[in-house]
Amino acid sequence: MNGDKNNKQNPRKVFWQCGTCSRAVFHILNTEFNNPKEIEERAADPLAGGIYQKGEQCGMLWGGALGIGTESFRKYGNSDKAVATAIKSTGLLINSFVKRTKSVNCLEITNCDFSNKFDFAKFMLKTILCGFIYSPCFNLINKWAPEAIVLVKDGLLDKNINLLEPPISCASEVAKKMGASDEEIIMVAGFAGGLGLSGNGCGALSAAIWINRLQWCKKNSGTHPYLNNQNIKEIFEVFYRETNSEIVCSKICGRNFKTIDEHTEYIKNGGCKKLIETLSGI
Repeated sequence: MNGDKNNKQNPRKVFWQCGTCSRAVFHILNTEFNNPKEIEERAADPLAGGIYQKGEQCGMLWGGALGIGTESFRKYGNSDKAVATAIKSTGLLINSFVKRTKSVNCLEITNCDFSNKFDFAKFMLKTILCGFIYSPCFNLINKWAPEAIVLVKDGLLDKNINLLEPPISCASEVAKKMGASDEEIIMVAGFAGGLGLSGNGCGALSAAIWINRLQWCKKNSGTHPYLNNQNIKEIFEVFYRETNSEIVCSKICGRNFKTIDEHTEYIKNGGCKKLIETLSGI
């Protein structure tokens, strides 16, 4: 597992150095593709713990999706191919992860409610005292990261993506409206439909959080994005008002998306329009 054949990565060590699972997997993929993104990786910290410690999709998946989007943009530029490849490859990443863990959700994998200060403190204390042997997160990243890299490389080379129309990602629409660059818009494309069309925690929400923190990190070099979390709380407040406190994509939309075309058609016909506009207006 190495971008530079003389510099093999140690997933556990990378996790320890990065501090969060979301940043760690993002960093591992960027390093593998020789594509350093220090600020972008730092901005991914709030996606750990299942979207800002909400217990939804594991941060490794959000970080993986960002890594996929980053390399997809480098390969295919600002194009329909880049969007479609990012979404499909993220879906493959989800499938691989679930085969190993039986769940995508942080809460179910760790048995820890990271939003509860007592649970979080107990989890961290055990991790520090017992080290890698105890932590389900460190053990998971060590086993899964090499598999994820192979999967991502194959997915990014997939030529069998046939679409009826130009693909649209709800997450990319949020990023675009928030003033993101062409690259950043593609980077979040795989968040679509609850992450790779899996119907889990809302990808538009996570895109809004990441773009918000990225913009903040660009202005606050070297500062941890958690030090000013009022913006994230505001994002959740407006999101919950719009969705009646529902965070799961399939429940918000009232359906699952089996194909990229189905998701595209839904967005084109006004699906989640108000939610996208609300999130991007924060």
